[in-house]
Amino acid sequence: MKQLIALDINDQIYEVPVDPWDLLSDVIRKKVRLTGTKKGCEQGDCGACTVLINGQAVLSCLTLAIACQGKKITTIEGLAEQDGRLHPIQQSFVDYGAVQCGFCTSGMILSSKALLDSNPKPGREEIKRALSGNLCRCTGYKKIIEAVEVASETMSKEGVK
Repeated sequence: MKQLIALDINDQIYEVPVDPWDLLSDVIRKKVRLTGTKKGCEQGDCGACTVLINGQAVLSCLTLAIACQGKKITTIEGLAEQDGRLHPIQQSFVDYGAVQCGFCTSGMILSSKALLDSNPKPGREEIKRALSGNLCRCTGYKKIIEAVEVASETMSKEGVK
């Protein structure tokens, strides 16, 4: 039995019909048509489906869409500026080669955003811990960690959240 719910995704309200068991990852990708949120393992192990819910990194493949009403959801599409300029974390990933196939990138970036919002100047071990739920098969993590360190510096200098 479908229910019409309103989801606040990237500061836009989407009214979508959902079944009680519909996962947020499926609703974002199939009903809202924002495909930056990836579905990898579908078991909460890879982090590719990470989104921010009220600023916290959450695995959307384990989250019921219906439970997200009244909450602010941010996907990778919601980080860039309205004029198309990338968020400093996104730009840092590009500048430091922290992307290869790109499948894990949106989850890595959103996990990094949650970290930097709660701890603007994390140490290397804190970055590793924050990203530990995100798997990457291509980069070996070194460039990803460096990109987060640089983004932290840039965001602090520019006063960006």
